[in-house]
Amino acid sequence: MKKRILLLIGVVSVILFLSGCTEINKPINAESTGFWNEYIVYPLSWLIVEGAEILGGSFGLSLIVVTILIRLAILPLMIKQTRSSKAMQALQPEMKALREKYSSKDQKTQQKLQQETMALFQKHGVNPMAGCFPLIVQMPILIGFYHAISRTREIADHSFLWFDLGDKDPFYILPIIAGITTFIQQKLMMAGQEHNPQMAMMLWMMPIMIVIFAFNFPAALSLYWVVGNIFMIVQTYFIKGPDLKKAQESGKAGGAKK
Repeated sequence: MKKRILLLIGVVSVILFLSGCTEINKPINAESTGFWNEYIVYPLSWLIVEGAEILGGSFGLSLIVVTILIRLAILPLMIKQTRSSKAMQALQPEMKALREKYSSKDQKTQQKLQQETMALFQKHGVNPMAGCFPLIVQMPILIGFYHAISRTREIADHSFLWFDLGDKDPFYILPIIAGITTFIQQKLMMAGQEHNPQMAMMLWMMPIMIVIFAFNFPAALSLYWVVGNIFMIVQTYFIKGPDLKKAQESGKAGGAKK
């Protein structure tokens, strides 16, 4: 299941990247043709430019506002992802029991394990794919931002704070902040699942990957990622806050008993 999900994400990402990479050096405008240009790149470019006019010519502030608007637009998906994470966390004891019951590695036993696991998901109304939908949706947006910034000269040449939007952060401050906020966001999403080796690996791998990518991409993309992460941290805290508090209280109580 996990391999199929990762394969799906990989295929979608490659298709989206290849669909636009051949035009990376062509300026984007209202006359640009093709699905990628007309429905993803140009609308993002137009939003940032129009926002800058309203915000006194600051493309950096416009980028922040557009990022927040996009996060609000995909908020239902993100809430569904967070709730799915909570539901999956609640099912961990039953899933562990199933893995122990069907511990044999032969094909027949593993098929039975998959059937029982899917039946468990259906019983509790949990969709294991729900956590992947926001990532699939965000990939074309992220690549679209890259194109919109690179192919809109007034955006790429604009300076904001200590960096140019179209160039790398000269002090690598934004990439580091992007990595830190990704770690915090992942930590909140995975609260209660740290004992899972795969989850623990993802907790560290994702921030490291983001930092590596951010080192090599325009600072505007790091700004987009940081603002999006802060939005997600606040959202996750409000959704999972009560559970996090209960976990902390039970941990303190357990420590006191010891």
